[in-house]
Amino acid sequence: MSDSLPIRKIIHVDMDAFYASVEQLDNPELKGKPIAVGGGEKRGVVSAASYEARKFGVKSAMSGYLAKQLCPEIIFVKTRFDRYREISRKIRQIFYEYTELVEPLSLDEAYLDVTENKKGNPSATLIAREIRERIFNELGLAASAGISINKFIAKVASDINKPNGQKTIGPEEVLQFLEELDIRKFYGIGKVTAEKMYKLGIFTGLDLKGKSQEFLETHFGKSGLHYYQVVRGIHKSPVKPHRNPKSVGAERTFSENLSSEIFMAERLEQIAGELGKRLLKNNLAGKTITLKIK
Repeated sequence: MSDSLPIRKIIHVDMDAFYASVEQLDNPELKGKPIAVGGGEKRGVVSAASYEARKFGVKSAMSGYLAKQLCPEIIFVKTRFDRYREISRKIRQIFYEYTELVEPLSLDEAYLDVTENKKGNPSATLIAREIRERIFNELGLAASAGISINKFIAKVASDINKPNGQKTIGPEEVLQFLEELDIRKFYGIGKVTAEKMYKLGIFTGLDLKGKSQEFLETHFGKSGLHYYQVVRGIHKSPVKPHRNPKSVGAERTFSENLSSEIFMAERLEQIAGELGKRLLKNNLAGKTITLKIK
């Protein structure tokens, strides 16, 4: 690594199949069985799937109908967000015993900056292991972690030894790790962008690194600079303890087609009211409103 790059000690903790694991924890009869949280209705959507269900190809955001086709033995469980939030708060309390620099990404994952931590432990790897062990021993849930010099690499690393594992990418390993990384593994590069990169001859980090900043900005706009930097280990975004949501949404999935305009208007008013409450809770105001009907 270049001496000019800041060397932070960042941990990305990602709970393993969090919603599904909480359901299996609270109902031991579900342990070892393929379950899906949500998706039980005719048009329901799966919020999370246990690892037993994932073996059959069941994924989050998949329709319950397709999940059932892929895994006939799957068990659908209703979502219990209050319970997930309760467990998430307990997990974060463990985080805060090590550092105040905690940036939650969702209920089941967060970044921690442990460069200077409350335990005085110089090893981020050992801190990550201790945190994972405490989550398991105190709450009965498994977590994976990635440890590196910035958020981007830590996030990528946390997927490598899932489930219930961790991976450290030290400063001296960063460049080689990024060069060898499949472009699809880069956090933030989705299926559409990956396909575009393939057409440009970019399949690995090394391929990406071989492209100039001008080339990447020409083909990917503002994101081009981001790609140019991250493949060189440059990602300056700090861990932000108070992360405000960039968008707020509310939606409903109905089991049957809606044909009554009056009924739809009533439901839309309810959804808008819920959205308004979420905006107030987060002290936000909207600039753009998107209505999605499908």
